[in-house]
Amino acid sequence: MGTYEFKLPDIGEGVVEGEVVTWHVSVGDKVSEDDPLVDVMTDKATVTIPSPTDGVVSSLSGDIGDMIAVGTTLVEFETEGSPAETEEPVEEEPVEDDPVPVTESEPVEERTAKTAPPKVSPPPPQIKVPDVTRKKSGSILASPAVRRRARESGVDLLGLNGSGPAGRIRHADLDAFLAGGGAVMGAAPSAYSTKRTDITEVKVVGLRRKISEQMVKSAFSIPHFSYFEEVDVTELEELRQMLNSSRSPEQPKLTYLPFIMLALSKIMPEHPECNGHFYDDSGVVHRHSAVNLGIATQTERGLYVPVVKHVESLDIWDAASELIRVSGAAREGTASLDDLTGSTFTITSLGREGGLGATPIINHPEMSILGVHKAREMPVARNGHIVVRRIMNLSSSFDHRVVDGADGASLIQHLKRMLEHPALIFM
Repeated sequence: MGTYEFKLPDIGEGVVEGEVVTWHVSVGDKVSEDDPLVDVMTDKATVTIPSPTDGVVSSLSGDIGDMIAVGTTLVEFETEGSPAETEEPVEEEPVEDDPVPVTESEPVEERTAKTAPPKVSPPPPQIKVPDVTRKKSGSILASPAVRRRARESGVDLLGLNGSGPAGRIRHADLDAFLAGGGAVMGAAPSAYSTKRTDITEVKVVGLRRKISEQMVKSAFSIPHFSYFEEVDVTELEELRQMLNSSRSPEQPKLTYLPFIMLALSKIMPEHPECNGHFYDDSGVVHRHSAVNLGIATQTERGLYVPVVKHVESLDIWDAASELIRVSGAAREGTASLDDLTGSTFTITSLGREGGLGATPIINHPEMSILGVHKAREMPVARNGHIVVRRIMNLSSSFDHRVVDGADGASLIQHLKRMLEHPALIFM
C-alpha cells in the first residue's frame, strides 16, 4: 500500500484559492480515477475536482465554507502499490546535452518524457465546468418546501430516490411516494397539536455567500434612491396576445420582458447616465453604448444574473429567444462565464409573487436596476369614467452618486410612454 497526497490544482485565470462548497466523498470511501471529489467555488466559477487516482480516501482537508489555497493538500489516498509508485513526482536534474530539439510551444512535461524513463504518476485532474451539484454520501438534496411537506406528512426522505439532478428529491417524487401508499413515520400531527422547537443551522457558503457579499457591498457602498411608477399595459397586452396567436412554431411565446428589453434599448441613448458602471475606487464612470441587460433569475442554487448582450441589435423574437436561453442555462447550471458577465443594466422580475412595490438593490458596479411587478386588472379613471385597465407597477433604484433623481425619473417616464404606446417600440 502507498499514500498519495492530492493538492488543490491551479484552476487557472489567476485563481489562488477556492471555497469548499460540496464534498462528494468521505473518509473511508473507495474511489476510482475521475470520480468527483469536491466542488470548489472561485471568483470565476464553481468547478468539480475529480479524483486523479484509484484508492481509498484516508483524510480530507477543509470543511464546507473553508477557503483552500492552490497547492494545499486536499485529499490523501491509500493506494495499491508501493509508495514510490504513488508519491508525487520529483523534478529531475536538467540534462545538459538534450538530443531532442526543444520548441517554445512544447510543454516541459513532454520534453521530460522524451529524455527520462517513464514514471507512474496519476494524471492531472480534469477540471469540469459548470457548477454541478452532486449528492453527498449520507445527505439528502431537497428544497426547504419539500422537507416541510415531508415532515408534515410524516415521510422519511432517506427512503426516497430523487428524480432531480444529483438525486435531488422534488415535489413530484414525494407525490408519487404518497400516492403509492409509501410507509410514513406515523400519523402526521395536527398543525395545532405540536409545538415546533427545532432549529436548523445553515452555514452561508458558496453562491449564497457570494450573493451576501455582493449585496452588502452594493447596499453599503451605493446610496440608493428608488422610484416607483404604474404603467397601463392594456394596449401592450393586446399586442402581445396578437403576436403570440400568429407566431410560427419556431418562435418563442412572448412575455412582457422582451418588450421591456427592446423599449430600454431604444431609449437608453437618451439616458446614458443610467447604462454602465461606476468604479468608485477610481472615481470613473463607464457609460456604455451597448445595452447588455442582466436578467435576475432564481435557481435552486441561488440567484444568478445571466446577460442578454446587445439588445439594441435584436428584434422581439431574438430578444425572447436569447432571454429563454440564458435564463434556462442559469437554472440548469450550464451557463458559461460569458453568459453571466458583462451586464450594464439589470431587470428583476417581481411579478410572480405579486406585490405593489419593492426597493431592488443595484447589481454593483452598475448604476441602475428595474423591478417589474405582476400586471393586474384594476378600475381606473379614464376620460371621466371608471374603466377596467391592465396595470403594471415598476420599481427602480439608481446610484445617487452619479444618477440624479430627475435623470432616473426621466428614464422611467420614458419607458412608461413606450409601454403604454407599444407601437413606439418598433418605430
